[in-house]
Amino acid sequence: MEASGRIDAATLFREHARFVAGFLVRLGAARADIEDLVQEVFLVAHRRGGFEPGRARPTTWLAEIALRVNSAHRRRGRRRQEDPDTTTVAVASSHAAGPGAQAETREALERVQRALDELDEGKRAVFVLYELAGESCDAIAAGLGIPVGTVYSRLHKARKLFKAAHAKLVEPAPAVPRCRRAVGSV
Repeated sequence: MEASGRIDAATLFREHARFVAGFLVRLGAARADIEDLVQEVFLVAHRRGGFEPGRARPTTWLAEIALRVNSAHRRRGRRRQEDPDTTTVAVASSHAAGPGAQAETREALERVQRALDELDEGKRAVFVLYELAGESCDAIAAGLGIPVGTVYSRLHKARKLFKAAHAKLVEPAPAVPRCRRAVGSV
């Protein structure tokens, strides 16, 4: 941290690289691209001169950069169709659990990621920052540079869409009726 209160990119990286990587995973970035995208986020932070405390928090400021870096990456067409690395997250979060519990956790995380994938990028970013990262709506608005009313609107819509998408993934598939052969038919 500098005397002016500004937080340099190296300090930001040490304190928030894991958050940025997780945020990028939840945005749907391919596992193979996460390391490069995280590096690019902190290069942008460095070019901007680090974080200056104000209305935004460092995490929401970095999330705004990550959102733009991820969008640019997709526009360049380098995105490969891969599943996010929910397996590593599941295993890392459940070292004490047995194989059955690990499998259930992994499946639950995969359902959450598939439901998140149904949201457009703007709604997904707000949803992840609020629901998973615990950021306030005011901090999200300041970090993403959007009005707080837009944050509330996106969050409300994202919650409805996420709930519906997740419910479809959780409910069991309807049983397929079996055809009965009529007596005496050939």
